[in-house]
Amino acid sequence: MTGPAFALFGTPIGTCGIVWKGGAVVATALPDTSRGALALKLQRRFPDAAEAAMPPAIAALAEAIIALLGPSATEPDPSLLDFSGVDSFERRVYDAALAIPRGETRTYGELAAAIGSPGAARAVGRALGRNPFPIIIPCHRILAASGGSGGFSAPGGALTKMRLLDIERAASGAAPGLFDMLPWQVKP
Repeated sequence: MTGPAFALFGTPIGTCGIVWKGGAVVATALPDTSRGALALKLQRRFPDAAEAAMPPAIAALAEAIIALLGPSATEPDPSLLDFSGVDSFERRVYDAALAIPRGETRTYGELAAAIGSPGAARAVGRALGRNPFPIIIPCHRILAASGGSGGFSAPGGALTKMRLLDIERAASGAAPGLFDMLPWQVKP
């Protein structure tokens, strides 16, 4: 297959999606309201993509995403990601987000400072809102300066973001903290 393709796969938080062209991943997607809604969303974004069986390297990355959303502490390998569709600022933001260890968070301002652009917290937020690789690029690990969730453009919004953080906190063995008090806590 020479054109783009996509596949849907089950995870502990619902059906996720992955889109690839050749051997490179061009997008991942968090669960939507249903499997059909997610497939439609991917087909709208990638009109030339056909649903297909994942080649081995893509399947291995999907398995790593599944593991990350469970009790595993393994981060997915970003080496298959195709960053050709992102500008240099976004790439710096995504690289800095990749450096945040599982179970930890940073603020938008801290991430802006980490890439050498102090005061660019809003631009960092916009870049994270366009993240083509959610879960792999852990945009859910970035919070507002107040400690609140900030924005999250995935279906479920801040609830999904907090759920992802709670899964990671539980899997990392972090001491009980803020997420233990939240009503949407996912039990390990």
